[in-house]
Amino acid sequence: MRAVVWIVLLLLFAAGFFIVLRSHQVSQNAQGGGGGGRRGGMGGVVPVTTATAQKGNIGVYVDAIGTVTPVYTSSITSQVSGIVTEVHYTEGQLVKKGDPLIEIDPRSYAATLQQAQGILERDQGILAQAQMDLVRYQAAWARNAIPKQTMDDQEKLVAQVQGTVHNDQGVVQYDQIQVQYCHILSPITGRVGLRLVDPGNVVQANGGTVMAVVTQIQPITAVFSIPEVDMVKVLPQLKKRARLEVDALDRDQKQLAKGTLLTLDNQIDTTTGTVKGRAQFANADSSLFPNQFVNIRLLVNTLVAATLIPTAAVQHNGTAAFVYVIADNKAHLTPITVGVTNAQTAQVQGIQPGDVLATSSFDKLQDNTPVNLSNRQNRANTSGSSAP
Repeated sequence: MRAVVWIVLLLLFAAGFFIVLRSHQVSQNAQGGGGGGRRGGMGGVVPVTTATAQKGNIGVYVDAIGTVTPVYTSSITSQVSGIVTEVHYTEGQLVKKGDPLIEIDPRSYAATLQQAQGILERDQGILAQAQMDLVRYQAAWARNAIPKQTMDDQEKLVAQVQGTVHNDQGVVQYDQIQVQYCHILSPITGRVGLRLVDPGNVVQANGGTVMAVVTQIQPITAVFSIPEVDMVKVLPQLKKRARLEVDALDRDQKQLAKGTLLTLDNQIDTTTGTVKGRAQFANADSSLFPNQFVNIRLLVNTLVAATLIPTAAVQHNGTAAFVYVIADNKAHLTPITVGVTNAQTAQVQGIQPGDVLATSSFDKLQDNTPVNLSNRQNRANTSGSSAP
């Protein structure tokens, strides 16, 4: 019985081993057949999407990173000491040049002004009297009624009083300015920031306490840095006084505003190898905000009547670029030279406008591979854009 049991176990083990080995061979055969099917696909007709090379214009851009900078920023401090009596503005308010912002108690300065005006009036009376006496002395001297020294003394007295009057006028003007300083007006048109003082606060003259900040937002500028290698594109245009367009984009490359280049800085930063530029934007919709980060695209030139293709059609083999031109239902590998690239469009040399190019299935394409175009690809050709 022991021998029978061992024989049965050995038979079961042999049967199991045969089943496993058979399954492995079937799996290898299936994989081999699939590989043959794929290899057969490489030699068969390959479905592709296409796009047609177009003749058109394309812009040459310089990309940079910039910061929105107001044309004017005014940090308002007090020129006189006193108590804040009124704050006219609200936070974030748009104000015009000359609009009232803050009131400081002017009573002490008004009293000083009144005293100065009184002194001026008194000295003006003294001057008038001295001038009247001088006229009398001149008439008397003409009749030899008084010595010439008396008339000369009176002339000098008039000059002295005139100097006193001029001094008084200066004091009055100074006190008038002090009173005007109590009524703080907006020096520019722009947006006022958060409220920094409240009624009842005491401010000191030239104490450094900022009471309000006004920034001009229309128009507004952006400062950005251009690599020095791109200066050869920009400088010739500036010498011709060309009006260079500038686009301000957000972090998602969405256009915020369109403006123009104002100027470049007068020197290159040796630590970064860049030169700063400033562009101005009308900012009518207030889409640009002071100190906002923006991406800058500077249009320095436009290539006219260039051959344009979708960037999806361009393939690379090392440093060489090529495309598959579809002709006679076959894909023909054609070397090209890629020039300016703008978004999803590239300017190339080596093909002609009207050539149909493959934009998909590159892993199955080789030179002279038969291809098949679907209805979807025909629509892409009609629209002149590459299918996704």
